[in-house]
Amino acid sequence: MSPRAGSAGSHTLAFVESPVQLLNVLEWAHTQAHSASAAPGAGLTLVVLSPNDPMTRGQLRRMAELARDEGHTVRWEEARGGTTAPFHTIGGLAPLLRRARRIVMGDPFSRYVQLLLTITRAQDLVVVDDGTATMEFVAQLARGERLVRWHRRGGRPGPRDVLFAPVSASARRRLTPSDRRKVEVFSSMPIESAPDGVRITANDFSWTRARFGPPRITKGADLVGTSLVETGVVDPDRYLEAVRALARTHGATRYFAHRRESVDKLHRLAVETGLEIVRPDLPLELIARRGPIGRTILSFPSTVVHTLPLALVGTDVRVAVCDIDPSWLTENASPRAQGFLSGVTGTARDVHRLSAVSAV
Repeated sequence: MSPRAGSAGSHTLAFVESPVQLLNVLEWAHTQAHSASAAPGAGLTLVVLSPNDPMTRGQLRRMAELARDEGHTVRWEEARGGTTAPFHTIGGLAPLLRRARRIVMGDPFSRYVQLLLTITRAQDLVVVDDGTATMEFVAQLARGERLVRWHRRGGRPGPRDVLFAPVSASARRRLTPSDRRKVEVFSSMPIESAPDGVRITANDFSWTRARFGPPRITKGADLVGTSLVETGVVDPDRYLEAVRALARTHGATRYFAHRRESVDKLHRLAVETGLEIVRPDLPLELIARRGPIGRTILSFPSTVVHTLPLALVGTDVRVAVCDIDPSWLTENASPRAQGFLSGVTGTARDVHRLSAVSAV
């Protein structure tokens, strides 16, 4: 371990579980370096709490390489590699957690992160974007509610929720600002109101724009996939019909798969729509910025309708979002799903609105 890596553990510790979270830690560090005298990468240890999903792991490996290129220390933890893995991970991180002056996290809903928050004494906490979930986190914190992901179905908490409730409640208290504790949310999402004392810092993807592009722009359209089927929100048959209709109407030829989309679903999409399925090795913001990318990018309500216009500012790329028709929702979808998805679309800046396409 280099001398700088040793000092990093006692300064800022960042926890990420997805490629987008890691990207936004890099954006946050870039902003910090340009607003203070600290050198880029100084004092930051980035801890990857690796998931088991191969697609996510692959993207995280690539993002970790970029982080090291920026001068950051990266620590890869096989945090889910068996029943004893969490104990080894938490035990190994405990000394760093106790020394850290600042904690940066990509997912405040994560039980892993909530557990780690009970160990640290850091009085400076930063939440970087984990996509649209950030909007829900800020709203729940402002209302004093328990931290629950928006697509989770309403109703009584399950046994695991009850068991973990004290840890979750402790994390919520720690993420509430006080006289001694500072809380910052670093976000590209439209956050209209935040709890008293929470500092909102805008993420404009300045690192991404400085590092990549501008892209070569093709004449056609590209379609961005979503994991709304995998999370049980949207009916798979309705989704397939909507994708087919969008591709036909707008002349899309490529479909950029979300990292959580199932292989079976993607195979069916390829066979029944004729789209070329692309499984990106980096978050879409970087893929689009590197190019080549279509002149029109079509998306359903998701994080990218907020982030892509920022990453592609100054180019001629048009981002268009297609609303989710209420009839596409499954019977198991959370009662909040339609309102939340409408809010994601309605608050997006610099995008073109498309009405829900026929999915029958």
